[in-house]
Amino acid sequence: MAAALITEPPARTGRGGRPRDPSRDDVIRAAILRLLGDVGYGALTMDAVAAEAGVGKATIYRRWRTKQELVVDTVSDLNRSWTVDADTGSLEGDLRQLVHRMVEMMASPVGAATRSLLAAMQHEPALIEAYREGPLAVWRRAYADMWARAQARGEVGPEMPQSIPAEASTALLVQRWLVTREPIDHAYADAVLEALVLPAIRRGA
Repeated sequence: MAAALITEPPARTGRGGRPRDPSRDDVIRAAILRLLGDVGYGALTMDAVAAEAGVGKATIYRRWRTKQELVVDTVSDLNRSWTVDADTGSLEGDLRQLVHRMVEMMASPVGAATRSLLAAMQHEPALIEAYREGPLAVWRRAYADMWARAQARGEVGPEMPQSIPAEASTALLVQRWLVTREPIDHAYADAVLEALVLPAIRRGA
Protein backbone atom coordinates (compact mmCIF):
# COMPACT_ATOMS: atom_id res chain seq x y z
CA MET A 1 0.00 0.00 0.00
CA ALA A 2 2.57 2.53 1.11
CA ALA A 3 4.81 2.54 -1.95
CA ALA A 4 1.98 3.17 -4.34
CA LEU A 5 0.86 6.22 -2.37
CA ILE A 6 3.62 8.21 -4.00
CA THR A 7 1.92 8.80 -7.35
CA GLU A 8 -1.27 10.41 -8.51
CA PRO A 9 -4.24 8.00 -8.67
CA PRO A 10 -5.59 6.84 -12.01
CA ALA A 11 -9.11 7.76 -13.01
CA ARG A 12 -11.65 5.28 -11.72
CA THR A 13 -13.37 3.29 -14.44
CA GLY A 14 -17.06 2.52 -14.55
CA ARG A 15 -18.28 -0.97 -13.76
CA GLY A 16 -21.37 -0.98 -15.96
CA GLY A 17 -24.80 -2.18 -14.93
CA ARG A 18 -27.69 -0.23 -13.44
CA PRO A 19 -27.29 2.55 -10.89
CA ARG A 20 -27.07 1.11 -7.42
CA ASP A 21 -29.88 1.21 -4.90
CA PRO A 22 -28.29 2.60 -1.71
CA SER A 23 -30.74 0.65 0.46
CA ARG A 24 -29.43 -2.61 -1.02
CA ASP A 25 -25.81 -1.46 -0.99
CA ASP A 26 -25.55 -1.37 2.79
CA VAL A 27 -26.95 -4.89 3.10
CA ILE A 28 -24.60 -6.24 0.43
CA ARG A 29 -21.58 -4.47 1.93
CA ALA A 30 -22.30 -5.92 5.35
CA ALA A 31 -22.63 -9.39 3.84
CA ILE A 32 -19.32 -9.06 2.01
CA LEU A 33 -17.52 -7.93 5.17
CA ARG A 34 -18.85 -10.92 7.10
CA LEU A 35 -17.97 -13.39 4.38
CA LEU A 36 -14.49 -12.00 3.78
CA GLY A 37 -13.85 -12.29 7.49
CA ASP A 38 -15.22 -15.84 7.64
CA VAL A 39 -13.99 -17.48 4.43
CA GLY A 40 -11.67 -15.00 2.67
CA TYR A 41 -11.74 -13.77 -0.90
CA GLY A 42 -10.86 -17.07 -2.55
CA ALA A 43 -13.84 -18.97 -1.13
CA LEU A 44 -16.33 -16.12 -1.48
CA THR A 45 -18.98 -16.65 -4.18
CA MET A 46 -21.75 -14.52 -5.63
CA ASP A 47 -24.26 -17.15 -4.44
CA ALA A 48 -22.92 -16.86 -0.90
CA VAL A 49 -23.13 -13.05 -0.99
CA ALA A 50 -26.72 -13.15 -2.25
CA ALA A 51 -27.70 -15.65 0.44
CA GLU A 52 -25.92 -13.75 3.22
CA ALA A 53 -27.46 -10.44 2.11
CA GLY A 54 -30.92 -11.91 1.59
CA VAL A 55 -31.17 -10.62 -1.98
CA GLY A 56 -31.56 -12.33 -5.31
CA LYS A 57 -28.41 -13.07 -7.24
CA ALA A 58 -29.83 -11.07 -10.14
CA THR A 59 -29.84 -8.00 -7.87
CA ILE A 60 -26.08 -8.35 -7.48
CA TYR A 61 -25.36 -9.11 -11.13
CA ARG A 62 -27.29 -6.03 -12.24
CA ARG A 63 -24.75 -3.94 -10.35
CA TRP A 64 -21.51 -5.94 -10.61
CA ARG A 65 -20.54 -8.31 -13.40
CA THR A 66 -17.93 -10.36 -11.49
CA LYS A 67 -16.89 -11.25 -7.96
CA GLN A 68 -13.75 -9.17 -8.43
CA GLU A 69 -15.78 -6.08 -9.34
CA LEU A 70 -18.17 -6.65 -6.46
CA VAL A 71 -15.48 -7.01 -3.81
CA VAL A 72 -13.07 -4.33 -5.06
CA ASP A 73 -15.81 -1.77 -5.58
CA THR A 74 -17.32 -2.45 -2.17
CA VAL A 75 -14.00 -2.34 -0.34
CA SER A 76 -13.15 0.87 -2.22
CA ASP A 77 -16.37 2.53 -1.10
CA LEU A 78 -15.82 1.42 2.48
CA ASN A 79 -12.23 2.71 2.47
CA ARG A 80 -13.51 6.02 1.07
CA SER A 81 -15.65 6.48 4.17
CA TRP A 82 -12.43 6.58 6.23
CA THR A 83 -10.86 9.37 4.15
CA VAL A 84 -13.67 11.94 4.28
CA ASP A 85 -11.98 15.28 3.77
CA ALA A 86 -11.54 17.43 6.87
CA ASP A 87 -9.24 20.42 6.46
CA THR A 88 -7.64 21.13 9.83
CA GLY A 89 -5.82 24.20 8.52
CA SER A 90 -2.30 22.74 8.61
CA LEU A 91 -0.37 19.97 6.92
CA GLU A 92 0.64 18.50 10.27
CA GLY A 93 -2.98 18.41 11.45
CA ASP A 94 -4.23 16.92 8.20
CA LEU A 95 -1.46 14.32 8.13
CA ARG A 96 -2.00 13.32 11.74
CA GLN A 97 -5.74 12.97 11.16
CA LEU A 98 -5.25 10.89 8.04
CA VAL A 99 -2.82 8.42 9.61
CA HIS A 100 -5.09 8.10 12.66
CA ARG A 101 -7.94 7.20 10.33
CA MET A 102 -5.74 4.63 8.63
CA VAL A 103 -4.95 3.08 12.02
CA GLU A 104 -8.66 2.89 12.82
CA MET A 105 -9.47 1.43 9.41
CA MET A 106 -6.86 -1.29 9.83
CA ALA A 107 -8.48 -2.38 13.10
CA SER A 108 -12.01 -2.38 11.67
CA PRO A 109 -13.96 -4.98 9.65
CA VAL A 110 -13.10 -2.87 6.60
CA GLY A 111 -9.43 -3.41 7.38
CA ALA A 112 -9.96 -7.16 7.67
CA ALA A 113 -11.72 -7.17 4.30
CA THR A 114 -8.95 -5.11 2.72
CA ARG A 115 -6.30 -7.46 4.11
CA SER A 116 -8.19 -10.47 2.72
CA LEU A 117 -8.13 -8.82 -0.69
CA LEU A 118 -4.39 -8.15 -0.42
CA ALA A 119 -3.73 -11.77 0.49
CA ALA A 120 -5.61 -12.95 -2.61
CA MET A 121 -3.57 -10.75 -4.94
CA GLN A 122 -0.60 -13.12 -4.95
CA HIS A 123 -2.82 -15.84 -6.39
CA GLU A 124 -4.92 -13.64 -8.71
CA PRO A 125 -2.72 -11.13 -10.55
CA ALA A 126 -5.76 -9.43 -12.10
CA LEU A 127 -6.63 -8.18 -8.64
CA ILE A 128 -3.46 -6.10 -8.45
CA GLU A 129 -4.57 -3.49 -10.98
CA ALA A 130 -8.13 -3.55 -9.65
CA TYR A 131 -6.80 -2.88 -6.16
CA ARG A 132 -4.58 -0.05 -7.40
CA GLU A 133 -7.52 1.60 -9.11
CA GLY A 134 -9.86 0.99 -6.19
CA PRO A 135 -8.97 0.94 -2.47
CA LEU A 136 -5.41 2.13 -2.99
CA ALA A 137 -6.48 5.05 -5.17
CA VAL A 138 -8.81 6.20 -2.39
CA TRP A 139 -5.90 6.74 0.02
CA ARG A 140 -3.62 8.13 -2.67
CA ARG A 141 -6.23 10.71 -3.58
CA ALA A 142 -6.62 11.71 0.07
CA TYR A 143 -2.86 12.28 0.32
CA ALA A 144 -2.77 14.23 -2.95
CA ASP A 145 -5.59 16.51 -1.79
CA MET A 146 -3.90 17.07 1.57
CA TRP A 147 -0.61 17.95 -0.13
CA ALA A 148 -2.30 20.34 -2.57
CA ARG A 149 -3.87 22.22 0.34
CA ALA A 150 -0.48 22.49 2.06
CA GLN A 151 1.11 23.88 -1.10
CA ALA A 152 -1.72 26.39 -1.49
CA ARG A 153 -1.11 27.57 2.09
CA GLY A 154 2.61 27.90 1.42
CA GLU A 155 3.59 25.23 3.95
CA VAL A 156 5.58 23.32 1.33
CA GLY A 157 7.05 24.50 -1.92
CA PRO A 158 6.03 23.20 -5.35
CA GLU A 159 9.45 21.58 -5.75
CA MET A 160 8.94 19.29 -2.76
CA PRO A 161 7.25 16.02 -3.82
CA GLN A 162 4.70 14.32 -1.63
CA SER A 163 6.31 10.93 -2.23
CA ILE A 164 8.60 10.77 0.80
CA PRO A 165 6.07 11.95 3.42
CA ALA A 166 3.33 9.80 1.90
CA GLU A 167 5.43 6.66 1.87
CA ALA A 168 7.12 7.29 5.21
CA SER A 169 3.83 7.97 7.00
CA THR A 170 2.32 4.66 5.93
CA ALA A 171 5.13 2.17 5.32
CA LEU A 172 5.75 1.25 8.96
CA LEU A 173 2.02 1.06 9.69
CA VAL A 174 1.48 -1.27 6.76
CA GLN A 175 4.50 -3.39 7.73
CA ARG A 176 2.99 -4.02 11.15
CA TRP A 177 -0.46 -4.58 9.67
CA LEU A 178 0.56 -7.09 7.02
CA VAL A 179 3.87 -8.59 8.12
CA THR A 180 4.81 -8.44 11.78
CA ARG A 181 1.26 -8.10 13.19
CA GLU A 182 2.62 -5.95 16.02
CA PRO A 183 0.17 -3.54 17.66
CA ILE A 184 -0.83 -0.43 15.73
CA ASP A 185 -2.37 2.47 17.58
CA HIS A 186 -2.53 6.27 17.49
CA ALA A 187 0.53 6.59 19.74
CA TYR A 188 2.61 4.51 17.31
CA ALA A 189 1.35 6.52 14.34
CA ASP A 190 2.25 9.77 16.13
CA ALA A 191 5.72 8.42 16.91
CA VAL A 192 6.28 7.65 13.21
CA LEU A 193 5.18 11.17 12.28
CA GLU A 194 7.38 12.83 14.90
CA ALA A 195 10.48 10.73 14.21
CA LEU A 196 10.41 10.49 10.42
CA VAL A 197 7.76 12.38 8.54
CA LEU A 198 7.47 15.82 10.11
CA PRO A 199 11.27 16.37 10.31
CA ALA A 200 11.55 15.53 6.58
CA ILE A 201 8.78 17.99 5.75
CA ARG A 202 10.36 20.74 7.87
CA ARG A 203 13.74 20.25 6.25
CA GLY A 204 12.24 20.49 2.78
CA ALA A 205 9.80 23.34 3.44
